[in-house]
Amino acid sequence: MSLVRTLYHFPLDPASRQVRLALAEKRLPFEDVVVRYWEQPDDFTALNPSGLTPVLVERTADRKVVVCEARAVLEHLEQVAPEPDLLGPTPADRAEVRRLQQWFDRKFDSEVNGFLLYEKLEKRLQKLGAPDLYNMRQGRDALRVHLVYIERLLQARDWLAGRYLSLADIAAASHISVLDYFGDIPWRDFPALKLWYMRIKSRPAFRALLADRWPGLAPSSYYDDLDF
Repeated sequence: MSLVRTLYHFPLDPASRQVRLALAEKRLPFEDVVVRYWEQPDDFTALNPSGLTPVLVERTADRKVVVCEARAVLEHLEQVAPEPDLLGPTPADRAEVRRLQQWFDRKFDSEVNGFLLYEKLEKRLQKLGAPDLYNMRQGRDALRVHLVYIERLLQARDWLAGRYLSLADIAAASHISVLDYFGDIPWRDFPALKLWYMRIKSRPAFRALLADRWPGLAPSSYYDDLDF
């Protein structure tokens, strides 16, 4: 039975990027629809009343499944396409992967993206005026604290959650890559983080993200450079 996957996403949304990377790592073909989520289009809010991206729709001749937002989509993909395993082989591995996913999707997102991406991206998209310099400073200070923690993990581990590439790395790379789009990561200060990101950035699954562009928002000069 033929199955068609459609991903509704916004290219510079870290949550959307997580699903795009997971789909690519699992080599699952999909059609993509870019959503201007801030405009709350009716056809999209009919799929997800929260109005948040991403949303994955799977269709067969007699069935339609709608899975809303990153965590639910990622768990769904692990169930329907378990290879490669992105959660880890043991309960302890899976617990650590989920802990780090939560770290990025709640703590990092609120303390860093809530300032930097809101000021640089969301206010621009919604025409809410110029960035607030105090908020930018708050976001950059918080970012550095998080990067120190990530650096420490990567000095002791092959990948963020342990020995294997996992959804923890995908979550981290999705958030960090959007900040890198705007040139906000001080790579020289974090060599283990930079080496890890170079490995992630060089994976075939990452190619589509490196091609992302949004009108009026130019990426940093090294955004798509694999040897930055």
